[in-house]
Amino acid sequence: MVNELNLRILPQQAYNEQSIIAYLRQEKGIEAQAVKVLKRSIDARQRTIYVNLTVRAYVNEEPPLLDFEPYIYNNVSERPAVIVVGAGPGGLFAALRLIELGFKPIVIERGKDVRERKKDIARIRTEQQVNPESNYSFGEGGAGAYSDGKLYTRSKKRGNTDRILQIFVQHGASPAILSDAHPHIGTDRLPRVIENMRKTILDCGGEVHFQTKMTKLIIEHSSQSSGSGGTPLTIDQYKGRVVGIEAETPNGQWSMLNGQCSAVILATGHSARDVYRYLAEADIDIEAKGLAIGVRLEHPAELIDQIQYHSRQGRGKWLPAAEYSLVTQVQGRGVYSFCMCPGGFVVPAASGPEQVVVNGMSPSNRGGRWSNSGMVVEIRPEDAKQFDNLTIEQFDSSPLSLLYLQEELERQCWLQANRQQTAPAQRMTDFVNGRLSASLNASSYAPGLIASPLHFWLPEFISTRLREAFKLWGRQKHGFLTSEATVIGVETRTSSPVRILRDAESLQHIRIAGLFPCGEGAGYAGGIVSAAIDGERCAESVAAFLA
Repeated sequence: MVNELNLRILPQQAYNEQSIIAYLRQEKGIEAQAVKVLKRSIDARQRTIYVNLTVRAYVNEEPPLLDFEPYIYNNVSERPAVIVVGAGPGGLFAALRLIELGFKPIVIERGKDVRERKKDIARIRTEQQVNPESNYSFGEGGAGAYSDGKLYTRSKKRGNTDRILQIFVQHGASPAILSDAHPHIGTDRLPRVIENMRKTILDCGGEVHFQTKMTKLIIEHSSQSSGSGGTPLTIDQYKGRVVGIEAETPNGQWSMLNGQCSAVILATGHSARDVYRYLAEADIDIEAKGLAIGVRLEHPAELIDQIQYHSRQGRGKWLPAAEYSLVTQVQGRGVYSFCMCPGGFVVPAASGPEQVVVNGMSPSNRGGRWSNSGMVVEIRPEDAKQFDNLTIEQFDSSPLSLLYLQEELERQCWLQANRQQTAPAQRMTDFVNGRLSASLNASSYAPGLIASPLHFWLPEFISTRLREAFKLWGRQKHGFLTSEATVIGVETRTSSPVRILRDAESLQHIRIAGLFPCGEGAGYAGGIVSAAIDGERCAESVAAFLA
């Protein structure tokens, strides 16, 4: 017999399967041999903390290994080929979905495989050296592979989030992500999952090429270009059709032309600035897209636990490292926490020379001494004129205007850091009160911190709003505004500064047939799950286009 129950119980009662079975026996009179948690969330709004559970209790029978049917991936080695540019979540899930739909994905990735990439990331910390093709942004797995692996999203209307999580589980992620309110794989475990996805692609006859950097789309500008099902496209419908790509490899040029590929899914990620510049020069329609810029704020994890769990004992034995989510409006713009990493680390996320960029990540156990979060200010394309004091050419007249803003702030940060990967930092209270910090707190940021007046050199549009938000949150959460917290600059890679224009229904580029801009880099997603959903949608649109 199987019983499904909704429970509201104490953390020690919800700690593991055995404690839940004991609760059911003592409080409900149910003699379950096993339980499976379907949903789990923590309610920490009051001093007494509860865990809300939906569980399935199995009496006199064993639970199934999986609560879903595994997805079937058949051999597609002889099927029509589709190029997928980028091996982040958008590209990987596009490739897997193409296989399901009977197409052969050929994935090209400018960076290295997920294991080799880890060595280059270590060199950023130890040698202050950034490999522009292999770093926290570029390489197999994309920006999320080594910056946390958080899987929660607000984009549930875009597609089936359960399906995305199930595919992660099928490739080695913990089944707990299917039930947790804020599912998280962890930077230490996600690489193995990504490798398993690559293995599926290769085992099914697909291809994956690393250190292969797209430099050009080969576009046939002709009214004779063929569209869906071979139907001719007129020049009025499309300005051309993509028939292949050119790429650079360690061995020279690499190209794939018409006859070898049927369509191109462009999933290059939010930091592929050379791609954006190429698209602008090639007159492929793009536009500036709003984003958010700010800092990374780091507290002692114990302090955040005490604040969020309303207890001097913090999380205690039964609770996980505490999370928070903060949002407010200051002077007409949103200010909010972003990518909160409990028990995590602040990491150097530059992807090129003359940049200092910070991000955050957590291992699966979230057991670090510090907790951090991006603290960012909403910036809209029309705000570009607010930054005209910065040395940026053609700042507010280009679809790349907010990309230029990112680059200039990262360069300023690099200069403040004495042209190294040390990060400029300030105690939180000093930032709010407008004074240089005489000393800095210990930090998880491995390359090290350098005292800097971020309140002074960050654009006033950003710094003023952050200071007001910090004051508000300090009043709302006693202890949050503290000299024990550190403001670290700069957090600029929250999302793409550019949107590659595509048709809302077909997902094709508005002027180039067969080109499917995809995921976070194209401006249509924000995070691993929404990028994966968009990758699947693009694959389905490719199938419709080629039908």
